[in-house]
Amino acid sequence: MMWGRDDNRLAILELYAYGHLHLRQSQTEAWRWLSELPWTRRTGRRDEFALVEDRRGDLERLLTQVWPEWRDALARLEAAGLPVSERGWREILDKQRGVDLPLLPPRLNLRTAAAQVGPHSKASLSTTRREALAEVDLTRDGIVRMRPNNGLLVQRGESSIDAERLADLTGEVVVTERAFVDGTTLAGILPRAVLLVENLGPYLDLAAPSGWLVVHVPGWNTATVRVLLDRLGDVPLVHFGDLDPNGVRIAAHLRTARPGLRWAVPDFWREHVPGRTQRLAWPEDLVWINAPDLVRELAQAGLWLEQETIALDPRLRNALEQVLGT
Repeated sequence: MMWGRDDNRLAILELYAYGHLHLRQSQTEAWRWLSELPWTRRTGRRDEFALVEDRRGDLERLLTQVWPEWRDALARLEAAGLPVSERGWREILDKQRGVDLPLLPPRLNLRTAAAQVGPHSKASLSTTRREALAEVDLTRDGIVRMRPNNGLLVQRGESSIDAERLADLTGEVVVTERAFVDGTTLAGILPRAVLLVENLGPYLDLAAPSGWLVVHVPGWNTATVRVLLDRLGDVPLVHFGDLDPNGVRIAAHLRTARPGLRWAVPDFWREHVPGRTQRLAWPEDLVWINAPDLVRELAQAGLWLEQETIALDPRLRNALEQVLGT
């Protein structure tokens, strides 16, 4: 079973081509097996062994047994000027997939595209893979979930829909990345402020100030939200999330896109510290960017506090207005 994997077979081929093999994580199993053979010897370098030259014939017979086409593979790598290694073989396979590509549509989901030019849908897009996609427009196809303010319109071209009426029918307004890219935008009475809410429960259940647009921002999935924010211009932004390490990272991440983002941490939230926190450590290397005092106090005490604890507090609406300065 070990020799059914390309990375393990390439370990043998690399040893044959160069006469030595350095340990790589993906080839650990093959490296250990080969290092125990009498055909190899340790070198003076750490995690490296060399081929005993008068046992090269044994190595050829092993290659022929586990990879009958190895001579053709070696010739292809050498003809392309690529290293005899995992990296070189990936390049060979990528180039072949580029040649064998079917006719692609002008737009593809990132995962669909990766599966066409790479070994699987989660593969990264190397330069060779991206070149094979030519002018194909790649999308991540996120969505934005919104609770609209009064008077907001969802509009494209000459067509528009009252966002509140749409939310009455569907429960909320959902717009996809592709819709934004194709021209869908928000119009009519724009919100006084946008409240970015980290967790689903508070997003659905908190009472927002009048005229505010509430947007769900689930963790790091901010790509489509950023497209939305670009269309809202200078509308003030307020972030409301958990007071824990991930909440700090999300706030910092959002501020890279919108430096003027305000972080909602109401003073009355301190009342929930006794008995409503989780005792968990904070990473020492966490980067603090204008974090509110309560966040720093929780970090020093090794406590985490969830935003759900105040989602229904009647004081929250006024506290959010105060963050906005109104």
